Amino acid sequence: MRPARVGSLVLQNAVMTAAGTAGHGAELGAYFDLGTLGAHVVKSLAVFSWAGNPSPRVAPVRGGMLNSVGLQGPGIAAWMEEELPALEASGARVVVSIWGSKVEDFEQAAALLAGAPSCVVAIEVNVSCPNVEDSQKMFAHSALATEEVLRATEVFGRPRWAKLSPNVTDLTEIAAAALRGGAEAVTLVNTLIGIDLDLNRRRPVLGAGRGGLSGPPLFPVALRAVYETRAALPEATIIGVGGITSGADAAKYLLAGANAVQVGTATLSEPRAAARVLAELESYLDALHVHELDELIGAAHA
Repeated sequence: MRPARVGSLVLQNAVMTAAGTAGHGAELGAYFDLGTLGAHVVKSLAVFSWAGNPSPRVAPVRGGMLNSVGLQGPGIAAWMEEELPALEASGARVVVSIWGSKVEDFEQAAALLAGAPSCVVAIEVNVSCPNVEDSQKMFAHSALATEEVLRATEVFGRPRWAKLSPNVTDLTEIAAAALRGGAEAVTLVNTLIGIDLDLNRRRPVLGAGRGGLSGPPLFPVALRAVYETRAALPEATIIGVGGITSGADAAKYLLAGANAVQVGTATLSEPRAAARVLAELESYLDALHVHELDELIGAAHA
């Protein structure tokens, strides 16, 4: 396997799971060895427990999925006690996605995780969630708010990544703010906001109304985000996520400028998807006689 450098971390390969699609714990370990991936990113957690949104929470759409799960979770303290031990035993390198409704929530979450065992190699700061202090915006809709949240999580003392939203006018501006705030990498991208309607009920199909569009329809949008961010911020570390279903998809993210990738929605129908994508990517690189990932990363810009 070819190592992937993500900020100060060197992962054994470039493929990870994506937050929100692989559970809070070691569930996928029943299907493949979690330790074989670059990292295992768990579903977003807050410093408090959270019940999530009303059902229905997920709905199929043409080629993809709408979801409005609403960040349901047990809270970080309970997660560290109940779920983390099994992940540590699995040999996985764990990345914890964190969220909050205000800046102080992120700071407290990062402080709690500062005491986590060494298998927790990074946190992914999910600024693509609603900001209760400005209900019309996600934190990731504002460069200032994004930078403020990232600075607040410095207490973690380990690498921090920022997961950003595609629902903005200029994503590169937000990415630059995240890096100024101390993010070692930006994860591009979270879901697109969408809606579907039930013709019989004449109401939205999701209980919360709007939801996040993921899966293959998101792929070209996320790929563009990676490509444009690499062009604007050539020294940035970028993690590409959105619509990956094959090793070829992963390779395209690398060509666009991603240093690593995450496999998300594909896992919901195929629990082994991340492991399969990794195997396909390695086969593709072998066929091209690519010895180091740096030979491919950003090559589309040449």
